[in-house]
Formats: sequence, C-alpha cells, structure tokens
Amino acid sequence: MIMHFKTISVVGLGYIGLPTAAIIASRGIDVIGVDISQHAVDTINQGKVHIVEPDLDIVVRSAVQTGKLRATTTPEAADAFIIAVPTPFGENHQPDLSYIEAAAKAIAPVLEKGNLVILESTSPVGATEKLTAWLASARPDLTFPLNGSEDTDISVAYCPERVLPGYVLQELVSNDRVVGGLTEKCAQKAVSLYKVFVKGDCLTTNAKTAEMAKLVENSFRDVNIAFANELSIICDTLKINVWELITLANRHPRVNILRPGPGVGGHCIAVDPWFIVSSDPENARLIKTAREVNDGKPHYVVDKVIKAANRFKAPIVACLGLAFKADIDDLRESPAVEIVEMLAEKNVGQLLVVEPNVDELPASLKGKANKVELQDALSHADIVLLLVDHKEFKQIATERMLGFVTIDTRGIWE
Repeated sequence: MIMHFKTISVVGLGYIGLPTAAIIASRGIDVIGVDISQHAVDTINQGKVHIVEPDLDIVVRSAVQTGKLRATTTPEAADAFIIAVPTPFGENHQPDLSYIEAAAKAIAPVLEKGNLVILESTSPVGATEKLTAWLASARPDLTFPLNGSEDTDISVAYCPERVLPGYVLQELVSNDRVVGGLTEKCAQKAVSLYKVFVKGDCLTTNAKTAEMAKLVENSFRDVNIAFANELSIICDTLKINVWELITLANRHPRVNILRPGPGVGGHCIAVDPWFIVSSDPENARLIKTAREVNDGKPHYVVDKVIKAANRFKAPIVACLGLAFKADIDDLRESPAVEIVEMLAEKNVGQLLVVEPNVDELPASLKGKANKVELQDALSHADIVLLLVDHKEFKQIATERMLGFVTIDTRGIWE
C-alpha cells in the first residue's frame, strides 16, 4: 500500500533525527521537527546545527531557508511521525523506554485517521507494541494495529537506523533498511515513506524481527570488539605487541580481527546487547560476557595509568580525546569520558584534556580536569594517554612522543 506524504514530523532532533528530518526536507516534503530542547529548536530554526556531522549544516540551512524544515517543542498534525528519541538503560541494564512513552503521549493528541507512526529508536524486542499500546490508551477514539488487526485508523512500524557517525547523510540514503510493521499493511506504508529518500533496499518483516535485527547487528560487533580487547590484555601479560600480532593474524584469508581500544562507546554498541540480555538472560551468555569484557576495559586502562603515574611525584596526565569514536563530538557512553572520570576520582594527578570536537568539558569533569589545546598538553605532560584516534592526534609524529610515558589505547604510534 502506497502513501503520499505532504508533511512528516520527526520527533527527536539529535544525531539521527535531525539528519533524517533534513534529508526528507531536501526532497521537497514539509518537515516539522520536534524536540524538548528549546536550544536545539532555536538553533535549527536559525538554519544552524547543534551537533557535529559533516555537511549537515549545509543541508539544514538549505531546508530551513526554503521553508521545508522548521522545529518546535510542541507536536503538530502531520501525515507521518518518525520517533527518534533516546533509549538508555537504567539500573541492572534494564531498558528505559520513558522517552518513547513521552513521545507517544506528546504526539497522541494530534494523531488523525490515516496517519503512520514509525519508531526508529533502537529498542528492546516488543517496544513497538508498547508504543502502540500507549498511543491507543491516549486515543481511544482511534483504532490501532493491536492483536494483528489490519484495518486500523493508524499504522505503526519499526525501522532502526543503521548509520555510522561521520557518514550519516550518505548512509541514510545508501544503506538498506529493515522495515518491521505490526501488520503487512503497516510495513508497506512505512516503505513508501523511506522510498522518498532511501536508495538502498527496504526489506520488510514483522516489528519484533526488525527490533531484534538492530540489536543483533550491534551485538555481533560488540562480541568481536570484546575478542580484540581481551586479546590486548592477554598480550600485555605476555609482553607481545598486540598491534603487530593482529596485523600478522589478519593475513590469514578468513581472519579479520578488529583493533582493540579503551572500551566501547556510543548509544548503540555499548547499549544494544544489554537489551538482548534483558530479554533472555539465561541464554544470552556470550553476549553478556562480551559486554562485561568491554565494560571492564576502561578499568584496565586506568590501572595502567596509575602504575605509570607512580613514577612521578606530581604527575601530569594528558588525556587525548573524549568522544566515543574518532572525529565526532558525541560523548554518549564514551569509555574515554569514563576513564578520565575515574582518574579524577582516584586523584591520579593533574589532568589535561584535549578534545578538539567539543567546546567545553562535560559537567562530570568540570573542576576536575582542564581542557587545553594539544600543544599545551604536550608541553606539560609526563604521561600521554591516547583515548581516541582523532585526525589531529594521528598527525603527531611518533618521534614527538619519545619524551613521554605513552599509553596508546588505539595503536596510532605503534
């Protein structure tokens, strides 16, 4: 079933929602962006962006200037609603769906017969059904696809994003999409929306399978990263250069070991596997162990820094990078932030932080560390702790590092 869209609302204007809204607007469709942050709304309506993503500012500025994109804190009527809000976990790694519930209650009053609602937030299995139940509870005058009912006033589907920060605009268009409908009609209506801007294939399934697909994709990556991180610890014990070892092992035609790091960050890989574990803790043993290995890596790095700091009376530690991956400003679930926080808590020494992609330190580090420029850090440090392989750090000559105790968690100077 094909739907035609005059207006689309995107709820949540963060790292996924804003690029999605901008791309749709660039296709000539009116887009209403909704966010609880007045700062984000005001920034977007000025044709500017509040996040770092290559070329996003150009697309947003054009969309706002042509009148195809505007932002608001209050939902308005539209033909379709895309929900792209955070889904963190709470105590004991249990999924927190409060943002999805809040989004459902926010859009419910403006829903009209014939609307399509798509959940894009990475979610535990069953979240789309919960979203539908919250909408149905708020709007008893409308019918929803509960219990497999095909002929309903509102269609609901799930379609997770599958993009890489730094390449979001390209991958939103080029990547295949997994579209899971609560019914087949729901799935087909959602496909008609994504075909507005997606050049990749749109593969339809049911909502639960689509939810699980996103979790499995990131859990697969997490397990492989855990292997590399565990290998790096073993190599430290055995006095083996892990970077050389991985390079040699990867010469095997069927081996592709990833590079280790200080842990795993970001809202997806560091979070999604716990959603599977929470769904079936008895059987998700490998996935849980991988999460524990990766969650434990920051503690291992901190122990190495403490051991190095014991050589100095008043150690100065330069911490290079806070983002969860290279060349972005996203600090969500970042192991680098966690490591610097732990170093501050343990009073290891004076902490100099270099992060070229953010203007100021997160609240958790203010008063505990000093944000400085790279050259200042290298001029004063006793210990250089490389946490993120930003391009600025890759440009540092290896010889420049000879005067420091260097702890390189990304292997750029090896």
